[in-house]
Amino acid sequence: MSIDNRLAELGITLPQAAAPVASYVPAVESGGMLHISGQISFAEDGSLIKGRLGEDMELEAGQQAARRCGVMLLAQMKAALGSLDRVERVVKLGAFVNSAPSFTDQPKVANGASELMQEVFGEAGRHARSAVGVAVLPLGVAVEVDAIVAVKP
Repeated sequence: MSIDNRLAELGITLPQAAAPVASYVPAVESGGMLHISGQISFAEDGSLIKGRLGEDMELEAGQQAARRCGVMLLAQMKAALGSLDRVERVVKLGAFVNSAPSFTDQPKVANGASELMQEVFGEAGRHARSAVGVAVLPLGVAVEVDAIVAVKP
């Protein structure tokens, strides 16, 4: 089954890949790897998902924000590679969670993006990961996730 068919089966529609907000490119393919810049949490309607976990945002909302970062990572992969079928494996995700000092469930928040990769790519979606709490993220968003992906020629 193609990845596009898998996305349709899951009811996932990819948005237009987001343009960079500063002086960088969204993705760089080098040496069989695709490095994707951090993708921030956009809702399906294109609005930003803002908030701080443990302060004005609950865990479930943070997980959904991370999942939406994952959807944008998929959009960036498709834009860079032409087809998601070129993804050989998701190697690593890095999740940054806008967190109150007492919030310690960053790994649970990051699961929103991790579980999406596994739903879409199966075993090839299982990856290494870091999940870090930060004091602030660009534009006040709740979550940002970057990725490294092994690609087929």
